[in-house]
Amino acid sequence: GMRRMAKRNALVRQLASVETLGSTGVICTDKTGTLTENQMTVDQWGFADTTVHLDNGELTTDGAPVDLDADARLRDALEVGVLCTSATYDPDADEATGDPMEVALLRAGAAVGLTRRATEEDKPRVDEEAFDTDVKMMATVHEQADGPYRVAVKGAPEAVLDAATHEATADGPQPLDDEARARWEERNEHMAADGLRILALAQKTTDDPDAPPYEGLTLLALVGLYDPPRGDVRAAIDECQEAGIEVVMITGDQPVTARGIGRAVGLVGRDDAPVVHGSDMKPPEALSDEERHQRLHTRLFARATPRQKLDLIELHQRAGRIVAMTGDGVNDAPALKKADIGIAMGQRGTQVAREAADMVLQDDAFSTIVAAVRQGRVIFRNIRQFVYYLMSCNVGEVAVVGLATAVGTQLPILPLQILFLNLVTDVFPALALGVGEGDEGTMRRPPRDPSEPVLSRRHWIGIGGYGVVFAGAVLGALFWATRGLGLEGEAAVTVSFLTLAFGQLWHVFNMRQPTSGVFSNEVTRNRYVWAAVGFCVLLLFGAVYIPGVGQVLEVQPPSTEAWSIIALMSLVPLGVGQGVLGVRRHIRGHEKR
Repeated sequence: GMRRMAKRNALVRQLASVETLGSTGVICTDKTGTLTENQMTVDQWGFADTTVHLDNGELTTDGAPVDLDADARLRDALEVGVLCTSATYDPDADEATGDPMEVALLRAGAAVGLTRRATEEDKPRVDEEAFDTDVKMMATVHEQADGPYRVAVKGAPEAVLDAATHEATADGPQPLDDEARARWEERNEHMAADGLRILALAQKTTDDPDAPPYEGLTLLALVGLYDPPRGDVRAAIDECQEAGIEVVMITGDQPVTARGIGRAVGLVGRDDAPVVHGSDMKPPEALSDEERHQRLHTRLFARATPRQKLDLIELHQRAGRIVAMTGDGVNDAPALKKADIGIAMGQRGTQVAREAADMVLQDDAFSTIVAAVRQGRVIFRNIRQFVYYLMSCNVGEVAVVGLATAVGTQLPILPLQILFLNLVTDVFPALALGVGEGDEGTMRRPPRDPSEPVLSRRHWIGIGGYGVVFAGAVLGALFWATRGLGLEGEAAVTVSFLTLAFGQLWHVFNMRQPTSGVFSNEVTRNRYVWAAVGFCVLLLFGAVYIPGVGQVLEVQPPSTEAWSIIALMSLVPLGVGQGVLGVRRHIRGHEKR
């Protein structure tokens, strides 16, 4: 099962987490690179009174080309996007390093002839204020040959808007009054509603390069960056919903963007779907019952901090849910540790995140998480089938010997024959069940209760019931052979031994799901089961017809009449098992109606 996960790009670092995967009830996932392609491109720049689009390297407004040299605001915005960055981009080799958002800004600049290298040669960087998750802004300071220092700023729209005192217009910088702020907020909402990630660009000039960078800014433009959803993510989310798994998106973007992406990937369907802002989140113990209920059923969280991710995990865990959490940064390590299943990104994730995680996604895709959850369910189901099959076979052997001893008849199976069954014939069908690929309904059932044992009360009842059936079939075959055919000694024991052996082989087909078909199910489609049954049939024929082996096991070749008894009575456990499964399927269908 772990090999299958690895083939689907899911590397499991902690073996015990495989079982936990099958019980996952909530998947908390970030947006960029997991639900989306992580291939950002600049779609548009929103100015105070116009919008400029970038289409195939051409700047346009309402379909008309824009002259970059004639539009000072646009040139300033492009230069700020190129200057205020930690990423690198070589347009000649088309190679980039750094944050995809910053790379997108560099690509947009290079598309119209503004490269970082050339721009910084003209305006050398003398200082940098790194991005701060609390401030939500980044700034760089640049020397200008013919004037004061230039400060380039980019960041979250609400943060930059709060720090700005002026706006750039066609007539030059103008004071940013309440009416203008409302207009910019409306433009931000409109752009983000289309699922765009929005950045604000601003600048100022100063004579002091050490002056506070986030004061007295002139707001230039809002940049809308598009990161398309992964092609397979909608189907993966639909599969989660059918499997009873809640998907929660946690993003650093603003609520409107989160809602737009949530609609695009099928996570929510309404335009007014609730989004919880990070500033509104509280620790679980501080929530009222109504707030707790709302949080547990909210699918979208925006502007969330690493601390708030921990609170969200704890909230769901207190509700008895198994939580899987994705992460890629150093700050995500505590959340990955706290989650029942920590999932790190293999492509963009840090080493710290990968070390803290239970599973690493080599392709960073959400669909890989869903495939791993399915495989986790299959692995647990296979373990259960393996144990259930072996236990029912072994209890059957105990019941056969015990019942024969109780009624005072001859032993229907000898000690060495029991050893032969346990070490040879039972093992191969059980191992075949252990490598099954699961049934079509694996992801149409709700998550397993994490407190549920491998064998529940229902399974123990089934094990005891099959033990009685095996005992009845074997003793019935022995009685038929001795009283009906007059067989004695080894000849009679051979009939009971082979009845039990073949009965246990056919019993493997009772390990299917009650909801599956009799002839088409996860067991009959398992080629290893057929190979194991065929191999064990050859072993049993060899045990009977190879003289040396037959003498050791104290069996002899049966007559045609004896083979008829063996064939008929060995099918009794299979017939009873299929009958019980049919009744359970009928009852479940009646309950659904």
